[in-house]
Amino acid sequence: MIIIQIVGLALLSAILIIVIKQVKPELAFLLSIAAGLVILILIMRQVEAVIELINQLARQARIDMIYFNTIIKIIGIAYIGEFGAELTRDSGEGALASKIELATKIIIMVIAIPIMLSLIETILRLIPA
Repeated sequence: MIIIQIVGLALLSAILIIVIKQVKPELAFLLSIAAGLVILILIMRQVEAVIELINQLARQARIDMIYFNTIIKIIGIAYIGEFGAELTRDSGEGALASKIELATKIIIMVIAIPIMLSLIETILRLIPA
């Protein structure tokens, strides 16, 4: 199972980071980034399978692919933003991490505008004049 590999990698990395941090803190941080990237790559294979399944279901349900693609972009931006913020927070830059989180929220809001407009138009069409 993939979770066993991820947890094993994370535990091994954590132990190495604790040991290395006492001697070379900058090297420990680089190891943390590398471990995070490897975990992200391992997870991406799983995410691809889920996205493909949802994509098939959306096509079968005849959902407009513009909405589907927008939602997938929003999810991706949220995960990437969280990953970047946590890496930044791990380096001791909490204020910068907060800026990444704010930027992520703003980008998501901008990308979601077409979906919100479509939803409002649909609601207005359902309300009798």
